[in-house]
Amino acid sequence: QVQLVESGGGLVQAGGSLRLSCAASGRTFAPYNMGWFRQVPGKEREFVAVVSWSGGSIDYADSVRGRFTISKNVKNTVYLQMNSLKPEDTAVYYCAFDTSALVSRRADQYDYWGRGTQVTVSS
Repeated sequence: QVQLVESGGGLVQAGGSLRLSCAASGRTFAPYNMGWFRQVPGKEREFVAVVSWSGGSIDYADSVRGRFTISKNVKNTVYLQMNSLKPEDTAVYYCAFDTSALVSRRADQYDYWGRGTQVTVSS
């Protein structure tokens, strides 16, 4: 089992920044990947970014590339630095853990999920 605890959400004005954190605990044995997804009511969960356990593989959704940065420390905490935020970035952001060797954008590939943290960007 893996437990994920997110933090760092909140309310920010358009153009502002937020940093999300997700701490993983439990059976965090390599290889694994940690990703961020987001969801708004009535829509499917959307891929945002992913980083491999080594940090050697990173992928971003086109909608956030150049504005968001994913990173990971050696203690199994993943961060999502979100800059130049837009109102359309408003969503519940979920941290996810995937025990496979390859990074993926597919939500169904992830085995464990956090409870989510709300990010609201006002115009």
